[in-house]
Amino acid sequence: MDKIALTTAARATVHSWRFHHPHLRVQRTMEALSLQSQGLAPEDIRRLCAMAPTTFYRYLHEDREGGSAKLTAGPLQRRRSQWADYRASLAADVRQRPPARVAEAAARIAELTGLQRGPPPVRPCFKSLGMKPRQVGQMPAQADVTAPEACKTERLDPRLAAAKAGQRVVFFLDVAHGVFAPLLGLVGCCARLCVTAPRGRQRLHVLAAWHATPRDILPVTHLTDIPSETVCELLRGLAGAQPGGLITVGLDHARSQRCALVPRLAQRLGIAWLVLPAYSPNLKLIERFWKLVKKQCLDSKSYPDHRCFQQAIIACMAQAPDQHQEELARLLTLKCQTFKAVRVMGEASNVCLFPVAKKAQKKGSSKAA
Repeated sequence: MDKIALTTAARATVHSWRFHHPHLRVQRTMEALSLQSQGLAPEDIRRLCAMAPTTFYRYLHEDREGGSAKLTAGPLQRRRSQWADYRASLAADVRQRPPARVAEAAARIAELTGLQRGPPPVRPCFKSLGMKPRQVGQMPAQADVTAPEACKTERLDPRLAAAKAGQRVVFFLDVAHGVFAPLLGLVGCCARLCVTAPRGRQRLHVLAAWHATPRDILPVTHLTDIPSETVCELLRGLAGAQPGGLITVGLDHARSQRCALVPRLAQRLGIAWLVLPAYSPNLKLIERFWKLVKKQCLDSKSYPDHRCFQQAIIACMAQAPDQHQEELARLLTLKCQTFKAVRVMGEASNVCLFPVAKKAQKKGSSKAA
């Protein structure tokens, strides 16, 4: 067969579509056309492009009749799926009643469409709808969504900005209760492993104040519940460590921190009280520190007795600012996420499925609380 003569424009088009056309079949066709225009033997072209003889000669005839435009005008789309007609109804159903397993999703599809399919084709179908396995979150039924947003914008953000500028010291006060019990997690192993579960429920109660700006922790540990006198002792330590400075302590509604004795002492020491709204752990930076301690000391860890358990937690808190600087810098930023719109399972709602993080508004430095 004679060599195909291509014009300069046609040669440029063929060369471009050899690599950049979105359909792989057209790329292979343009490769064969380019080799034929250079005088290569048909047997070599078919071998290099992995083409059957009938396919190769059909492409050449189509090029002679209509040029490269005809080679790209054929049906390049994939076969239409049988689920295409039910896409809208499937999307509405799975958003209203999210399936927990692939088998449940396949049964739901059979119920809505009458099409019996196994798990392999069901997974890409749900992926095309924008669905993927996600962990279900928990939201208290009596939580007020607007209160944390107002507290963050009007009270917390200005004080954190002042702390970042060096005009104020901000602490976050909280109590963590460590239970001497196994916390199961994921580990890399060849066979399933088990951790020993101790008898009883021995605890270690830790009262701590997290310094927001230099990322430092001031802990006080107890084997029994944290009394209000211990909170007063920690407040005196905070006031002594920052003499003459503006101090703000953010805390929740724990009874040991809200009794009459503790606020009176804070007022006498010149400590500003910042009570965070109920059910808003996302506003307390110290909760992220507890997450780090839990990951390092409790996740899939086993201790021979309660004393070793206590020593591990205390050592982790003491060494965290030095040994986990990068992780603390990533976790303990001065930005807080607020849950502005959350879809609750079972409710017919058009809001988004997951919480929306509102960008922090830039505020000036706050005045004294």
